[in-house]
Amino acid sequence: MDAPAAQRDPRVVETVSAMLLDIERRGIDAVRDYAKQLDRWEGDDLEIPASRIATSGDRIAPELRRAIELGAERTQAFARRQREGHVDFDVELAPGLHTGVRHVPVGRVGAYLPAGRFPLTASAFMTVGVAKAAGVPLVIACTPPQPNGRANDAVLYTAHVSGADRVFLLGGVQALAAMAFGLIGDLPVDMLVGAGNAFVAEAKRQLFGRVAIDLLAGPSEVAVLSDDAADPEIVAADLLGQAEHGPNSPAALVTTSEAHGLAVIAEVERQLGTLATADVCGPAWRDHGSVTVADSREVAAALMDDLAPEHLEVITSDDAWYHERLRNYGSIFLGPWSTVAYSDKGMAGTNHTLPTAGGAKHSAGLSVSRFLKPLTYQRVSEEATRLLAPATVTISASEGMAAHEATARLRLDRRGV
Repeated sequence: MDAPAAQRDPRVVETVSAMLLDIERRGIDAVRDYAKQLDRWEGDDLEIPASRIATSGDRIAPELRRAIELGAERTQAFARRQREGHVDFDVELAPGLHTGVRHVPVGRVGAYLPAGRFPLTASAFMTVGVAKAAGVPLVIACTPPQPNGRANDAVLYTAHVSGADRVFLLGGVQALAAMAFGLIGDLPVDMLVGAGNAFVAEAKRQLFGRVAIDLLAGPSEVAVLSDDAADPEIVAADLLGQAEHGPNSPAALVTTSEAHGLAVIAEVERQLGTLATADVCGPAWRDHGSVTVADSREVAAALMDDLAPEHLEVITSDDAWYHERLRNYGSIFLGPWSTVAYSDKGMAGTNHTLPTAGGAKHSAGLSVSRFLKPLTYQRVSEEATRLLAPATVTISASEGMAAHEATARLRLDRRGV
């Protein structure tokens, strides 16, 4: 599994590799050393007490608490509906040949909950909450300490209402390694999920195979497909809304109207003049922003499918036409009222853990299906042996695989065929 270009910095790769080897060799002592060095962690126990987790909602503003509860409920409601779509079945393909699928959840999941300059409060909705909706019995989470040495209470409360079983005050590579190697939470996790910086993404890449992961994501992206029917102010605001994730976040506009494209450019510059986070959005737009004018809606759709953005907004005079034809995107937002921020903050119910860097051409975002193993089974009756064994003998003999042939011929002999 490869990583987006932003995670291919040789210095990042080398640093993460050395840390993982050190942690695997020295165990929890290395984890504690890195926590002290990189997280400025001080204390005796990395695990956050259950009582502090349970009371985290009391330490945040009431309106924030209500918003978190709303996001948790909506995200889990959407995930539960997705779970209902994964139906076990048993089908008799031929007389006496029963085959089927059982959807079994992963046993243990480790969720990373980032909390840097912009704490991603909704992250636990998408990872912890969706894993629980899928039926995962044990979900542990790690989140880095704030400058005061404690966890961000909003992030902590989100983990709590999403159903996290245990939460640890631990950040970065050391958090992922501790969960993957079973240094916290008693046993190694089977799967790692959650967003993070380049070091977190590289740690997931190097740990993939030892554990499953959700996906390898680069900087957050947005693309807007709009025409003269769209309000340039809305389009500009939504481009900057995702550019705010970081100075490397791409923001692209594809439009069928040159006049509209120019109006959006002017509006972006106007809004940057008063935006409190212009120090982040400005460089992102300057270095990674783009406006492309297509001479038809067919070309616009083709360009967008080639781009395959993480977040795709469609604000046109015929959104349904584009929705029917577009195929490559992490999640699509239709119409002027459907800003990406609604999903980012958990209010829309859909998952915001999505493929970037063109990954939407072959992969979808995180959902309950990622936490489920569709396990197949076969149950063959004695009578059905005459339907399966002769052809198996023939194919095995043609391949020279005598032991395979024997397993089928033995059963034919038992039936006296």
